[in-house]
Amino acid sequence: GVFAMSAITALTAQNTTGVTGIFETTPEFLAQQLDAVFTDIYPDAIKIGMVSSSALIETIAKKLRQYDAKHIVVDPVMVATSGSKLLQDSAIQILTGQLLPMAEVVTPNIPEAEILSGMTITDAAGMEAAAKCISEKYGCAVLCKGGHKVNDADDLLWRNGSGKWFHGERIANPNTHGTGCTLSSAIASNLAKGYPLDAAVERAKAYISGCLSAMLDLGKGSGPMDHMFALRGEFV
Repeated sequence: GVFAMSAITALTAQNTTGVTGIFETTPEFLAQQLDAVFTDIYPDAIKIGMVSSSALIETIAKKLRQYDAKHIVVDPVMVATSGSKLLQDSAIQILTGQLLPMAEVVTPNIPEAEILSGMTITDAAGMEAAAKCISEKYGCAVLCKGGHKVNDADDLLWRNGSGKWFHGERIANPNTHGTGCTLSSAIASNLAKGYPLDAAVERAKAYISGCLSAMLDLGKGSGPMDHMFALRGEFV
């Protein structure tokens, strides 16, 4: 029962092994896409994925303020799982200065949380310290996603000065490319349906676990998630 309108920020040449090229939308055309969405079917939640340059981030922030957007989920896509850089260094300051303070929740993985906090994360205590730092610095809730050899699949939601763990079990499914993007999209979808943030995270995490357990191929566009969300890391 959730439907998506998309604004494309970039096209990527990529496969399961990495990203080989990025072709950005112009800021002017991105603005036209966002105008087209907001003036037709006003969205109940916003998920922001890969934005690779300062100009695109500034365009998004301007339009979100113009249309008084609600329930903003920012997935700070900085580095692909393969190690490919997806966000220009010059854009990080604009991302943290303009988009993160507007977010209801930001959903970094471990490497992204290290960049945003300036800390090294090697265990659960490190996740808590980094999430607390990011939340206090930018005034938003933080879902610090586990994995990356820190834990199995335990995620930490930090908000209003305290943390809540959402425990999960790593599932032996080779098709995990795109799960982080799908998780943030699922959180936004549940916020759009009226669930509070804690419940939105819990439901989204259960959704992803169910799909992985069923051995659905999340990364190659053959699963039901494409019909439900039509959202990827390249979309707002």
